[in-house]
Amino acid sequence: MRASTNSVDRPVRGGEDLAMVWIAPAVERGDFPAVGDEQASLAAFLDFHRNTLLLKCSGLNGEQLASRPLPSTTLSLLGLVRHLAENERWWFRRRFDQNTELSDLYCSEEHPDGDFDLGDAAGAEADFATYAREVELARATAAGRSLDEEFPGRSSTLNLRWVYLHMFEEYARHNGHADLLREAIDGATGE
Repeated sequence: MRASTNSVDRPVRGGEDLAMVWIAPAVERGDFPAVGDEQASLAAFLDFHRNTLLLKCSGLNGEQLASRPLPSTTLSLLGLVRHLAENERWWFRRRFDQNTELSDLYCSEEHPDGDFDLGDAAGAEADFATYAREVELARATAAGRSLDEEFPGRSSTLNLRWVYLHMFEEYARHNGHADLLREAIDGATGE
């Protein structure tokens, strides 16, 4: 069935607002990983944090994901998904893999916080697909590479191990934000 738009330029199908139809899928986060070598452990812990973000979003529609339920901030769950897709791309592919042909996904000089500011309920499904694609490409970039493999940082040399540790920091901070946002949206709490 072909999608059209309604009076506020949101895609509609059969009279239904698609931002209200699409629901973020359920996620099996699993437990923290057991014993493993350093590289496998870092990858498994990062996946645990990635899945935690998706768990905080599961069951919500585009409108809920794009909502900004806390008056003290403009953060939304959708903005966090978009921001972390940017970070996956930036740190694994642009910086570590030194792929200079890649541009930002959502941010620009005109909109430096486009990942947070320009998220739209009607684009939630596409933004989640972009996030999933960036996570898979980040995994593929790191696969088989040494944690000690270096790349130039702004003021010092960094390595793949540093990227993993930095991504833990990104996810830890933003998953805390996601906890607060989700509770404000529908009262859901949990790990």
